[in-house]
Amino acid sequence: MTTSKGKVYLVGAGPGDPGLITIKGRRCIQLADVVIYDYLAAKDFLKYAREDAEILYVGKKGGDHTLSQDGINRLLVDKATAGNMVTRLKGGDPFIFGRGGEEAEVLESAGIPFEIVPGVTSAIAAPAYAGIPLTHRDFTSTLAFVTGHEDPTKSETSIDWKSLARGIGTLVFLMGVKNLPSIVSRLTGNGMPADTPAALVRWGTTTHQRTVTGTLENITERVTAAGFKAPAIIVIGGVVQLREKLKWFEDRALLGKRIVVTRARQQASDVVQRLSEMGAAVLECPTIEIVPPSDWSDLDRAIARLSDYQWIVFTSVNGVGYFFKRLFELGKDVRSLGHFHTAAIGPATAARLGEFGLTTDIIPESYRAESVIAAFEKEDVNGQRILLPRAAEARPILPAELAKMGAAVDEITVYQTRAVEDEAGQLAAELDAGRVDMVTFTSSSTVRNFKALIPEDRFSSLMEHVIVASIGPITSDTAKELGFDVHIEAKHFTIPGLIDAILDYYTNP
Repeated sequence: MTTSKGKVYLVGAGPGDPGLITIKGRRCIQLADVVIYDYLAAKDFLKYAREDAEILYVGKKGGDHTLSQDGINRLLVDKATAGNMVTRLKGGDPFIFGRGGEEAEVLESAGIPFEIVPGVTSAIAAPAYAGIPLTHRDFTSTLAFVTGHEDPTKSETSIDWKSLARGIGTLVFLMGVKNLPSIVSRLTGNGMPADTPAALVRWGTTTHQRTVTGTLENITERVTAAGFKAPAIIVIGGVVQLREKLKWFEDRALLGKRIVVTRARQQASDVVQRLSEMGAAVLECPTIEIVPPSDWSDLDRAIARLSDYQWIVFTSVNGVGYFFKRLFELGKDVRSLGHFHTAAIGPATAARLGEFGLTTDIIPESYRAESVIAAFEKEDVNGQRILLPRAAEARPILPAELAKMGAAVDEITVYQTRAVEDEAGQLAAELDAGRVDMVTFTSSSTVRNFKALIPEDRFSSLMEHVIVASIGPITSDTAKELGFDVHIEAKHFTIPGLIDAILDYYTNP
């Protein structure tokens, strides 16, 4: 993607919700040699960057500038001149009060190729997430975007306040929180009625979103009482009245709750997505990772003599995945299992098995080893051989009880969990600052490894006000043994069951 002089993509990252970046914008991040991002560009996007990409933060907020605008301009030119593909990630849209035009001018003057990738501006998105349509046929068909913070070097304003006050139905001011009293004064002083509805939306589209409404007469007082600070947008006009009917984002059950997900990263997406959809701010802190066994020889021998077995029992989605991966690597396919009876713990494991064309003969009533044993009591397994591909750290009860029924059980390790400490520093900082509301545990290994990340002498104080949610009794028992108070336990020992239990905790206290 690079040329002799490189190229710069000025990319709008959207207003804060990571889902609002464009497909092209994400692609620019994925291909970039250098990513240069702003304070208002969500860090979540950096996970799309290449591992070898250079990541540079140049954020500016409230007078605290990591790099001046002139410095940013020079950086863009220098990185592109060196032959890099540069993605300049800017909050909102680059050309709506984002100084993208200035950066493009500098690039053009330096002879550096560039492209503009528009983004969703907070001027549109924040009101939408607050339930405020900027235009509505019953209220207005005119709309204006206005900077609430003009260039401080100007000797006089270039804003036509009289026209705004009398001729525009909806006004949206960006970066105007500090100047709110002045904005109100200029509008009312130029003829806008004091009872005109007004709203401020802070951190729009994010899990921290808050909205204050009122009129021009009282909005400054209400904003001060609410402790509002930047970043926030100001909406003024009759359409603000529609918020009471149309608000949706801030009504979600888990809005603003900061929940730690300790599940392995490759499995966490379903948990993260469902919690995020209900408004939670999710901190991914995987305490384990799923890896292959150090030695495949035991499984290879079992696969070589599959005809000797009558049953195969899967206790997890991971077990299914790793078993079939190795089966295919050895040149075999699902026809090798045509004579098998199968058992699976839980619907997710059964569904994963179904992806390989196999139905499940046994699914226990509850999703734990004890229930599998109960289900097998209805089967005559005396003298039969059972293949049990599962984790290295699995509980011993299942093979032991099947052996008591007369079965010959070959317990084979097909994957193992390994402790992860990558996020330990961030986790400690978040706990120390009191920014964690809940920690979720989906297995005993996530509990043990999470506990290992916390300094023993600070365990009680750091966890004192943190809610602990467990996927089931086995995980809960491990947590209690290690000193955790377990506040939530799923009735159904699945991810959906855990989500339901969390939702019930917050909605039915």
